[in-house]
Amino acid sequence: MKKITSVALTFIASALVFSGCGSNNAPSVSLPPAAEAIKENAAVSYLGPEGTYTEEAAKYFFNSNDSFIPKATVDEAIEDAAAGVSDYAVIPQENTLGGAVTNYVDALLSRDDVYVVGEVIIPISQTLMGVPGATIADIKTVCSHAQGIKQSEQWRKENMPGAVTEEMGSTAAAAAYVAEQGDKTIAAVAAPGAASLYGLEVLAENVQITDANKTRFYVLSKERMTGGTNAVFAATCEANMIDDIIVEIHNSGLELVTIHDRPEGSKLGKYNYIIEAEVPGGITDKQIEKVCANSIIRFCGSFNAVSK
Repeated sequence: MKKITSVALTFIASALVFSGCGSNNAPSVSLPPAAEAIKENAAVSYLGPEGTYTEEAAKYFFNSNDSFIPKATVDEAIEDAAAGVSDYAVIPQENTLGGAVTNYVDALLSRDDVYVVGEVIIPISQTLMGVPGATIADIKTVCSHAQGIKQSEQWRKENMPGAVTEEMGSTAAAAAYVAEQGDKTIAAVAAPGAASLYGLEVLAENVQITDANKTRFYVLSKERMTGGTNAVFAATCEANMIDDIIVEIHNSGLELVTIHDRPEGSKLGKYNYIIEAEVPGGITDKQIEKVCANSIIRFCGSFNAVSK
């Protein structure tokens, strides 16, 4: 059994077009009442293939009795959860170094039939791997997910400045591609476990910029849940209105955590804001209702987070 500690959500990095609620669960831990709504023996879709950090996050958040379904894309994982093919979907959302995974956020926000119900944060140790017999000096092309490319950028500049990069759908997909090609000039940046899974050799460990590198993942469901220490709100407005929203959140007894914006798309200076607030003892329905009394603010979920 793993020991889970609650942590505050760092932020939600794009405009949400739905309202929902959230919570989370992990084995052997007493969590707030809202977390108890997470189903046992659940089916969980995630961004695959096997060997991704998303798989690691999913297996950490849920327990060994659950079934895990790798999907080729985030859209497919979300569709599984929305259609009831799976109970939950787990998708990456933000990295310490690479920032928000905006294309995955956008995939989520294009729908109104799934809700954020939990979050898991795991440390990321990026590893450079190649086919047996390859050396760093051999490598001309480095394949990875966009986040893996970003997180290893500084290391690559210092150790293999002549190598070009090729973006893949996931870090594990990059490892699988390198194994399939069998070319000593191609390497992947992926999770350490992907090397043994795909028959590759580790060329360098910890190629990320810092050991503080972490990624957070959303847990999604078509079922809404309530409760948690963190609440997320969305607002669409011009920039000069955001101060008023901050005041309303403060007056509701919530502590502001983060604000992030994305262009609204219809005019310059108008944004979709994602605002996160927290109350360590748990956010009440009354507080949420008070914030959302302003018609431009939408409640998008409240939940707890777990960290590995």
